[in-house]
Amino acid sequence: MPSLTLNVTGMTCSHCRATVEKAINAVPGVYGASVDLATGRVEVDGDSRVEVATLIAAIEAAGYGAAVEQ
Repeated sequence: MPSLTLNVTGMTCSHCRATVEKAINAVPGVYGASVDLATGRVEVDGDSRVEVATLIAAIEAAGYGAAVEQ
């Protein structure tokens, strides 16, 4: 997985942004995540071990909604 963009819902402040980044970065194989609070978009870089469902589950466990950008 070279790069993936997710849409995250429910973020309203910089604390939310930091929480989502922390949740994503805790997923094994993730190299980094860049969260844009204004657009609700997250760019995730990782290796082949990273599965989209795992990223979405991590974000949802942190209390936010997530979906692959179409």
